[in-house]
Amino acid sequence: MVLAALAAASMWFYVIGVLRAHQVADAEARQIPRGNLSDLYPRWLGARELLLRGRNPYSREIALEIQEGYYGRRLDAARPNDPKDQQSFAYPVYVVFLLAPLVGLPFPVVLKAFYWFLVLLTAASVWLWLRVLRWRLAASGVVIAVVLTLGSFAAVQGIKLQQLSLLVAGLVAGAVACVCSGFLFFGGVLLALATIKPQLTWPLVAWLLLWAVSDWRARRRLVFGFGLVMALLLVGAEIILPGWWWMFADALVQYRRYTQSQSVLEVILGQVLGSAASGGAARVGGQILGAIAVIACGPVLWRLRRERAEAAGFSEATALALALTVLVVPMYAPYNQILLLPAVLLLAREWRVVWAHSRGLRYGYLIGAFALAWQWIASTALCCVYFLVSRERALEDWNWPFFATFAVPVFGFALIFFYVQGRARSVREVQFANSD
Repeated sequence: MVLAALAAASMWFYVIGVLRAHQVADAEARQIPRGNLSDLYPRWLGARELLLRGRNPYSREIALEIQEGYYGRRLDAARPNDPKDQQSFAYPVYVVFLLAPLVGLPFPVVLKAFYWFLVLLTAASVWLWLRVLRWRLAASGVVIAVVLTLGSFAAVQGIKLQQLSLLVAGLVAGAVACVCSGFLFFGGVLLALATIKPQLTWPLVAWLLLWAVSDWRARRRLVFGFGLVMALLLVGAEIILPGWWWMFADALVQYRRYTQSQSVLEVILGQVLGSAASGGAARVGGQILGAIAVIACGPVLWRLRRERAEAAGFSEATALALALTVLVVPMYAPYNQILLLPAVLLLAREWRVVWAHSRGLRYGYLIGAFALAWQWIASTALCCVYFLVSRERALEDWNWPFFATFAVPVFGFALIFFYVQGRARSVREVQFANSD
């Protein structure tokens, strides 16, 4: 517990004292604007202007107002160091329904409240996933899991940026926990609310709907809850902003264009291929690898579709779907890796099974575990450099914790895939034996 607390504390100090200090110094040197830098702000401002003033959150005027708060001024294309991300409103418009209680409050109050809400929600997510996995840890073990999760770079970055990915992760954890506890309708409700970031939820939605229709009589309430709330969100969105579908689609196209968003696989291939001319090849290659990963998961999830919610196969398949999401989602930001939490917990619990599987999987487990732990090793080392050597030297080496950023989702997905594939094979053998 002491080691977990030290690791988490080193990560928080790294982000606040080293990474932020480096970013501030770099911004001053290159005249890069810095405002509130809250990822919640564009969504909050768009929701406020739509609900209170009837203005279109996808409009160019709102985008410029968002830039004034987010960056501190409007972006200038004539300044080469200005950020490329225009911070436009690029969410489904029904996200405003979730943010409606906050639009009447001053943003500094919203900022502080949402900060602590994400802390509590992320901590609760650990407990929910432990329940889903049926892992009965001692109280000290639960505390260690919570501390390490809150002290991971994914969680710290998401909390500091007020990223809605952490809200989606909490909704997903709640949805799956409801399903495993027999509250299928409420699980569907939470799953529908999580679609405010569709790219982070489509693999899970596909898996849970497949699971539900595989035993329609017993599981139809999940579909009813999901369908009802999705219908309410979509109809409500159309009422408050007619034709929002086309505006949202155009906002997504523009977002992909000015951010050049890439998946983890595309970034890795880009680094391997090296030259700028290989950017197109890296994108195509990454998309092909992503498609292969999706296709490979299909038969595994299909074999587990009849597993009961309280069975191990269901939670393992869910962890696989979320690991797949992190791998193929067209956004490699580390905060999305919070969705790897159930896979990490599962692999930590079943380490003996993975270790005994094969030599290749054993080596993969060691590499994956080291890649995961590297963030705390590096942050602790930088804290030592900061206090024992010099602040300037620590700021020069600010990128140490990022060295294994892209290895975590790759090894996490590979390990959970082979583990769940073995589970699916066992399920199929049992089904064949029963049929005989």
